[in-house]
Amino acid sequence: MSLHRLRPCRAFGLALALAALTLSGTGTAAALTPHNGTNGTSDTTRFRLFPNATFLPCLSANGSTPRVEAEVHRGELNDTMDIQLHGFKPDLDFDLFTVQRSNQLANGNPDPAFTGSFGLAWYQSDLHTDHHGDGRARIRTILLDQIFGFDPDAALPPTNTFHVGFWFNSPSDAAACGFTGSTPFNGEHNAGPLAFITRPDAVTNLGPLCTKPNTSTTPATCNP
Repeated sequence: MSLHRLRPCRAFGLALALAALTLSGTGTAAALTPHNGTNGTSDTTRFRLFPNATFLPCLSANGSTPRVEAEVHRGELNDTMDIQLHGFKPDLDFDLFTVQRSNQLANGNPDPAFTGSFGLAWYQSDLHTDHHGDGRARIRTILLDQIFGFDPDAALPPTNTFHVGFWFNSPSDAAACGFTGSTPFNGEHNAGPLAFITRPDAVTNLGPLCTKPNTSTTPATCNP
């Protein structure tokens, strides 16, 4: 655990927060307001996910434009991400991952360097759209600036997964858009194609889960 997740005077801060909640009755709204933490970084990070254009017709309901927004709150022991889907076809299932790479550039164009591998991937949650075409999920884990995995047996060094994406759970839901076969992005390892994913920052080329980029290195890295 890095020291920046442990803030000083935790008990005193908790007492002040409870007092403010009691007096104002606006504790929920205040928690959603961006503000800076003691380490100088934002405690709230918001970003969008973008569609895999080939499969957009299999996501959109009656010509609507599906949209996906995520909000991550930095915590002392772990972080909380809320993700919301709107404008989708009803009753679709997806599988949410944090991944090492995106297949899109910052401007939305396909990444010409993408070879088909999203790199290291962590399964985080399932997603489902209701009869209105809306969906939401909340996950709590290490996310901002520090999310990583490693495997000495595979000679994989500590590797960050700063991108967020989700895949069709069922290959058949994307068949009308020309998809055949399967991908490993669900619990049974027979998912459909990528549906939505984040884009890298135009300057650092890092995903949005990195909020403290270090541009003194080439390529840019993230300060944990």
